[in-house]
Amino acid sequence: MKNRIAYFYDSNIGNYHYSEGHPMKPHRVRMTHSLLVNYSLYKHMNVYKPTMASFENLTNFHSIDYINFLQSVSQSNMDDMIKDLQKFNVGDDCPIFRGLYDYCRSTAGSSLCATYKLNTREADIAINWSGGLHHAKRGEASGFCYVNDIVLGILELLKYNERVMYIDIDCHHGDGVEEAFYTTDRVMTVSFHKYGEYFPGTGALKDTGLLRGKNYAINVPLRDGIDDFSYQSIFGPIVSRAVEMFRPSAIVLQCGADSLAGDRLGCFNLTSKGHAECVRYVKNLQIPLLVLGGGGYTIKNVSRTWTYETAIICDVQIAEDLPYNEYMEHFGPEYKIHVLPSNMENHNTADFLQSIVQTVYENLRNVTACPSVQMMDIPDSFVTMEDEDVIWSKFKDEYFIKSEESANEEEVAVEG
Repeated sequence: MKNRIAYFYDSNIGNYHYSEGHPMKPHRVRMTHSLLVNYSLYKHMNVYKPTMASFENLTNFHSIDYINFLQSVSQSNMDDMIKDLQKFNVGDDCPIFRGLYDYCRSTAGSSLCATYKLNTREADIAINWSGGLHHAKRGEASGFCYVNDIVLGILELLKYNERVMYIDIDCHHGDGVEEAFYTTDRVMTVSFHKYGEYFPGTGALKDTGLLRGKNYAINVPLRDGIDDFSYQSIFGPIVSRAVEMFRPSAIVLQCGADSLAGDRLGCFNLTSKGHAECVRYVKNLQIPLLVLGGGGYTIKNVSRTWTYETAIICDVQIAEDLPYNEYMEHFGPEYKIHVLPSNMENHNTADFLQSIVQTVYENLRNVTACPSVQMMDIPDSFVTMEDEDVIWSKFKDEYFIKSEESANEEEVAVEG
């Protein structure tokens, strides 16, 4: 049976602009969408315009004072909020820009809408390429990320799923997600990342979780220049064993594209085919899947790879030559779908990688297969801004009708 695929895209996402010269460019999501349309991949998916997350949605994980700050800060008043800027780690890497709060609501809302389709079994796979912002913490911005849509999405999935697995193939460690679930056995986090003198500096092999979450955090610290063959030699075995032991009923896959060869901020040497092989592998597990974007700072490579991965999710073969699209000039001089490797040296020896796999296997031996989950009533699904408008509209109607009826009764009584 073909997978039912839900694809979420906010047409305004490309209008947000961090700052002049900033490497994070939301425009890459619009470029991806353009390629999807021109490859006719939209015909193989149910395409949705997401609703924006509400204040209440965002504070399901983030602190109220932090979201209040994001809602109120602007370029015109930021000079008067220096202490708050420092407190919430907002500055050069995470600048204040026009529409910041709506940008956060859009990326988070898209991921929440995607999880809703999975929870209601209306989709087998849900995609939000604008999501995957894995560095944001509960009370601060970090690494170009303000709101952690991944944590919000996983919290939503946990309402209907006993166990959720998070897999991260970004070049950077998924620290914000790991931190959020570091002490629980209901979420297993698996991050493949560059480790060493590299942002955010976390994600050592020995960091495996705490308390009930002990051994439910898996970190795969890698060295510069890892290529497709080396990456696949560890990805499949580790993910396979983790799934076997943990038995998740839903998976979240963060597809950060800064692990591609030639990325502006990355230091790996994956091709688009090698990167996409991870998507294919997880998809073939036949477990409900949320696919998200993430890092990626050479935007022509990001958009081509996410398009190719969408084709894999849809089980569609697409042409090597790019179809004509509105961003054609960005893809020269080759105008091909695939990202090729560079001549970067691979510092990940076979022995080094095998030692990581063996350590991960040893840690997984201490994992309780299918940890028990206490039964409870399922919490309400998230309320979007659109839902709030409907609720308020119904409230107004009921309130004013009752008020008018009461007033009429009073008039009748007075006249009587």
